[in-house]
Amino acid sequence: MEPIWLGLSLLSLIIWSYLLLGRGQFWRTNQQLSNYPSSRGDRVPSIAVIIPARNEADVLPISLRSLLTQNYDAAQLTIWLVDDHSEDGTADVARQIAAAVDKTEQLQVIAAATLPKGWTGKLWALEQGVNHAIAQHNPDYLLLTDADIEHAPDNLTQLVTKAINDDRELVSLMVKLRCKSFWEKLLIPAFVFFFAKLYPFAWVNNPQHPLGAAAGGCVLVKRKAIERIGGIASIRNALIDDCTLGQTIKATGNHRIWLGLTNTTHSLRPYETLETIWTMVIRTAYTQLNYSPVLLIGTLVGMFLVYLVPIVGMTIGLLSGNAVITIVSAIPYLFMTIAYFPTVQFYQCNPAWSFSLPAIALLYTLMTIDSARRHWQGKGGQWKGRTY
Repeated sequence: MEPIWLGLSLLSLIIWSYLLLGRGQFWRTNQQLSNYPSSRGDRVPSIAVIIPARNEADVLPISLRSLLTQNYDAAQLTIWLVDDHSEDGTADVARQIAAAVDKTEQLQVIAAATLPKGWTGKLWALEQGVNHAIAQHNPDYLLLTDADIEHAPDNLTQLVTKAINDDRELVSLMVKLRCKSFWEKLLIPAFVFFFAKLYPFAWVNNPQHPLGAAAGGCVLVKRKAIERIGGIASIRNALIDDCTLGQTIKATGNHRIWLGLTNTTHSLRPYETLETIWTMVIRTAYTQLNYSPVLLIGTLVGMFLVYLVPIVGMTIGLLSGNAVITIVSAIPYLFMTIAYFPTVQFYQCNPAWSFSLPAIALLYTLMTIDSARRHWQGKGGQWKGRTY
């Protein structure tokens, strides 16, 4: 038995050596928009902000207000809120907020049409908002954002500055997720860490690399790029719509997109319990695997090798008194702890959380299994009262 665990531990060590050195330094948090100065040229580009909103009345007083009060030329900024059959007065709340800050002319509220077959609710709302904005204002840029995002006052200026100065067709932010409760501190930084491992930001930002991605909470994209790919309709079947959009824009254009982190633009969505995070993850976990049982098995084996073998191997080595197994298992555990530390630090959590990746990985593995189970039961991706 001990030779088997020694072999597995060596394999885990090889994998972590590759992850640290060969996967785009995904574990670093240096791809940040805040590193770029806020500036603009003589001409201020026009922006249309598109917000799909379904029962978001509770967060709009913060999120919508943050967009209406941007440090950006008001004449070049319009906001299109698409009310997706809300039952909580979302549309009325939005209008009241605009009136309170004297920006009623900047806000357009659209009532979403009935959801057609083959569309997800969010993408259908985005499609309608984008089409209205282009038809009426033909903006230079479109900002696709969620209704629960609080934007920093200069966020639009910095996004546009980045897009112009670096000649990027798409600039996207992985907004800072809420990290206050126990479960948020345990699982939310790891969610960002795993996302970056799947889509290393440095690879996404490299025009020579084929990988494309985006984070749907905040995506600034050129209108011409959206029109080139055939609009939002071209990705209407995608549950993971943000990464599909980023990949499509990069593959069909000048290959110049950018994805990074931010400390100043935040998600307002709370994930105070394990159940709320579990629900968020299982919505798209199996989708990420293309609904493939083979990829699911491969993922489970991979998670076991990468995150669980080191801790199990250390335990077996210590209990059996085998120093070789203990050391060989401890090295990949040390590597994963070192790799996770920058993300924990970015989220201003206690450094001790860096040692918790094996337990976190086990939970995310169980979520992935549950995502597949729900798909097989026909419950699929459930979100905002809809099942896709």
